[in-house]
Amino acid sequence: MRKKIAAANWKMNLTISEGEKLLAEILHENIELDNHHEAIFAVPFPYLQMAQGKMNGRKNYFISAQDCSDKKAGAFTGEVSVEMIASLHVSHVIIGHSERRANFNESNQMFAKKIDLILEKNLTPIFCCGESLEIRESGKQNEFVAKQIRESLFHLKPEQMEKVIIAYEPIWAIGTGKTATTAEAQDMHFHLRTTLARQYGDKIASGISILYGGSVKGNNAAELFSQNDVDGGLVGGASLNAQEFCTIIKSLP
Repeated sequence: MRKKIAAANWKMNLTISEGEKLLAEILHENIELDNHHEAIFAVPFPYLQMAQGKMNGRKNYFISAQDCSDKKAGAFTGEVSVEMIASLHVSHVIIGHSERRANFNESNQMFAKKIDLILEKNLTPIFCCGESLEIRESGKQNEFVAKQIRESLFHLKPEQMEKVIIAYEPIWAIGTGKTATTAEAQDMHFHLRTTLARQYGDKIASGISILYGGSVKGNNAAELFSQNDVDGGLVGGASLNAQEFCTIIKSLP
């Protein structure tokens, strides 16, 4: 059975004291996770050590970095390497987020390099993909997202691909006034799994968790997570509220 995951992406929010308080409130709920459930917290770089310290001993609770450099080490001021992240015993790294693509012009080829570095250190990549409103309205969303997957992931060996988590972001439905329906989420997730199956076979594709990253909230999580190919959520704003995120965790099937 593939993993069902609630992943919080704090983005560039909260001071360290606010972050500590938020984690304390969530952990105070003592939500016990089944073997196939995971809760992941992608916190800002300066908070990784603090957050990791709070997770010690908690079953299936993990800390993630929000990004990493595509370079191993060297004269790259301000960058954070995978080796640095691994040295903090952090287990996951988000790459390919739509905000990295749009604001920092990061490419599919750059993400392929990052994936290799992450897997080299035995960490778990959370690879984001998704299309803009322009692409969605042109009807080319399936090919566009499949291209992101191909160019960033299809160089991986089957045993490497099994370690990847995918998160689909319907960028066209975030802050545009458009709304993605549950059926639209399922349709894209099915397309992603089919794309993976063509390259790696049904067995591997059926074992890969595909998360939904389109404004998941406490009041829509259960319906979204009930879809056959939606294996949880990559949660932005709602993850900054303890009660909301606890509801989302409890909504995992």
